[in-house]
Amino acid sequence: MPKILILKTGSTYPDIQRTAGDFDRWFCARLEYKQQVVVADVTREPPPGTPSDWQGVLVTGSPSMVTDREGWSEQTAEWLREAVRLQVPILGVCYGHQLLAQALGGRVGFRAQGRESGTFEVALTEAGRQDSLLGGLSSPFPAHLTHAQSVLALPPGAVLLANSEGEPHQAFRVGANIWGVQFHPEFSDAIMTAYLKTQAPRLAEEGQDPQYLLNAVRETPEAASLIARFEAYAYARDRDAPAPEDSAGIAQGTY
Repeated sequence: MPKILILKTGSTYPDIQRTAGDFDRWFCARLEYKQQVVVADVTREPPPGTPSDWQGVLVTGSPSMVTDREGWSEQTAEWLREAVRLQVPILGVCYGHQLLAQALGGRVGFRAQGRESGTFEVALTEAGRQDSLLGGLSSPFPAHLTHAQSVLALPPGAVLLANSEGEPHQAFRVGANIWGVQFHPEFSDAIMTAYLKTQAPRLAEEGQDPQYLLNAVRETPEAASLIARFEAYAYARDRDAPAPEDSAGIAQGTY
């Protein structure tokens, strides 16, 4: 039976987790066929099985830094390289976006401008407007962001799909079905607001205006659609597979 694998690469702030849940919950909320989702916390155990076991793979954000090259992160990068070789559809988000880029030969590092947090406009490139995942979105569209590191150089052969005023590499694709996005399609406006309130002292220390950023938070329906669009793409690749049953249950991996 077809399945989507969520590789969980960390957890949100404890206060936010207590009130709104964690990354995997937010991703699952965007999926249609929740019964077919397996969550694996790769900070504790290796990714489960082989990449070919899965119809599609989602890689979450993380409070960790890709450039630290922690053991679990490097192990996950190796697994993702094999998934790319096998052409398993992947959507990496924030840390997942950066990890994919570094694993495939790109360069990741800290933003010279400091942390970027809030709701910002993202614009599609010409390639992005033709892309099978992002191509149905208007341009520009609002998206939620929070990150201290960025993809500074894309992997060889990667196609730039989107950028923004503060981030030149908002989205890229490698091959036909490997995507990375710096923005957070899993965030709601309430979660983005909670992040900004938690980060307010640090943002102020960096010379940013937390209240201005809070006032600018708004809904991001087009960005939020990407997770379900990816799910539909992943299942559609194998049209002979049985249709997944619609259910509210989530299979939580204990790998």
